[in-house]
Formats: sequence, structure tokens, C-alpha cells
Amino acid sequence: MKSFKNRKAYHDYFIEHKTETGIVLRGTEIKSIRAGKINFKDSHAKIDNGEVWLFNFHISPWENAAFFNHESERKRKLLLHKSEIKRLKAKVDEQGMTLIPVEIYINEQGRCKVSLALAKGKKMHDKRDSLQAKDLERESQRHE
Repeated sequence: MKSFKNRKAYHDYFIEHKTETGIVLRGTEIKSIRAGKINFKDSHAKIDNGEVWLFNFHISPWENAAFFNHESERKRKLLLHKSEIKRLKAKVDEQGMTLIPVEIYINEQGRCKVSLALAKGKKMHDKRDSLQAKDLERESQRHE
């Protein structure tokens, strides 16, 4: 199972809850994902008319495709049940949370899945605190 994690999301956000979603892709996009040519950097999801869309998720064009290649940063539909979408929309609207993709992977059946997280943005001092805790952890492991 190939997996790609969005490390920047864990640095910039407090992750509250994760949900596994499917994603609608074109043929050349899945080939690029399998080759690892993706970038999560500023990607996020929005709920629009009862559908969840992924924005700014960069999948590089497949170099072996001639004419039928895909746009690298088009919006992509995420597949969720209606009840899950309603629950996520309530959290986003009421608590001011954001939907962030934290991981993309290919499961055992060969399907591409996105792990979508409800997240709350960190302030600058929160980021410093997590970096300091990570440094302390690294120091303690070095001395053991």
C-alpha cells in the first residue's frame, strides 16, 4: 500500500477527526499518484451544494500521455455519504474548522483514498511549542 502524508498539515493545524474518502480521478492522474508526483502544500476541501471538493491539490501531468493529459490543479470531487457530509458541514460552520487532506494512499483493492481531517489552525506560538516539544523528544532519545 503506497501512502503519501501531508506533514505540513500536522505543523499548521490541530487535527481533530479523520475520515476516509474516495476521490474522483482521471486515468493519467492515478498514474501520476502511483509515481508519487503529488503536492499537498496548500490543499483544502470545501463543501458546496452537498458535495465535497478538493482544491489546490497538485498532481503533476503524466509525462507519457500525449493528448489526453489532465490539469495539474483542477478541483476534484471527494466521495462521502450524505450523513458524513452533513456532519462535517456542521462542524465547519459552527466551530470554524477546516477540511484538510492529511494522507493519500492506494488501498489493497487498488483504489485511491484520501484521509480528510477536520482541523483547527494553529497560532504562531502553538507552532513554536510543538517544535520545542519535538526538539526535546529528539534530545531525550539521543541521550538514551
